[in-house]
Amino acid sequence: MLTLEKFEEATEVVSKVTQETKLVYSEYFSSQTGNRVWFKPENMQYTGAYKVRGAYYKISTLSEEEKAKGLITASAGNHAQGVAYAAKLAGISATIVMPTTTPLMKVNRTKGYGAEVVLEGDVFDEACSYAYRLAEEKGLTFIHPFNDLDVATGQGTIAMEIIKELPTVDYILVPIGGGGLCTGVATLAKMLNPKIKVIGVEPAGANCMQESLRQGKVVSLHGVNTIADGTAVQCPGDLLFPYIQENVDDIITIEDSELIVSFLDMVENHKMIVENSGLLTVAALKHMKVENKKIVSILSGGNMDVITMASIVQHGLIQRDRVFTVSVLLPDKPGELAKVSTLLAKEQGNVIRLEHNQFISINRNSAVELRITLEAYGTDHKNSIMAALTEAGYRPKLVKSKGTYAD
Repeated sequence: MLTLEKFEEATEVVSKVTQETKLVYSEYFSSQTGNRVWFKPENMQYTGAYKVRGAYYKISTLSEEEKAKGLITASAGNHAQGVAYAAKLAGISATIVMPTTTPLMKVNRTKGYGAEVVLEGDVFDEACSYAYRLAEEKGLTFIHPFNDLDVATGQGTIAMEIIKELPTVDYILVPIGGGGLCTGVATLAKMLNPKIKVIGVEPAGANCMQESLRQGKVVSLHGVNTIADGTAVQCPGDLLFPYIQENVDDIITIEDSELIVSFLDMVENHKMIVENSGLLTVAALKHMKVENKKIVSILSGGNMDVITMASIVQHGLIQRDRVFTVSVLLPDKPGELAKVSTLLAKEQGNVIRLEHNQFISINRNSAVELRITLEAYGTDHKNSIMAALTEAGYRPKLVKSKGTYAD
């Protein structure tokens, strides 16, 4: 059972291993939403995520016999690092089972804390099933990443810190995967102030908690499909579900495309790297149908590999019309390319890539294709460039992007 006494104990315990993550006020998102918005930057923890809280507190509750057996868990990355780091501090061996799709950075960071890593399954649930089998075969002590009340208690210490720093908070937005973080935060928040609204945020492609709440029982999705790998869970924790039912006021679901632009917003306006699961609460700010409220969005983690970052930045620039590709037809004769270049320079369009194809038609006088990938300031600027090309008689056509600068 989750009690105030245990939350207070956990707060004291985890303070020994966590970084202080003071609230960060956001002028940008406050002006965008008509509310007062703060971020709880758990992406700044030593392990890059909040998960060390629950892992360390759970280990502190184990008997010496359970510790001596060694630990095992399953995780898509952040809980893995939390357990590995906490086990290292406690001098305990740890085995971590991770899905084969886990980003390499998370795998290497977990190994770096001294844990043995086993890659198994395409999604968390498959990795978790294998971890249970290994625990039984080798007699290891299993630490579930979310479906454990001690783990949830450790995660809930975030709410203690938020309310201590901002006692008048109106809304707390919490990412949901299996539900451990949301259970801890929502339960403690309601204990301390029942007026606080707690909103869970899930990926639309992995909305297991929303579907479970809709049906009034824990259900498992047939599959998950989201770039938010840390919350790509098919089935929420059954031990947690009653607490979610009682203490969470609403669930918001977020499309992957929203996470992409939220990443750009955080990098450009706050100079922060936040992983896709942590961006759920950032994207959810624009779904809040309230004004003049004090809102805290929990940024659950920042463990994102560079390749993923590069891809997301490219997709985000394309989504916001800051990068686009246009095709124009022009006669194949000297000077035509210079005319187009002059026009684009006048419109302040920055050319990233140019392809000149003479073989689109046998009539080279009227059917030489020029494909230009441009950088623009946004939709209005893109439209003005397109209008200028049209006015000059080039009959421009936008080329559908495949998700990179080039087509």
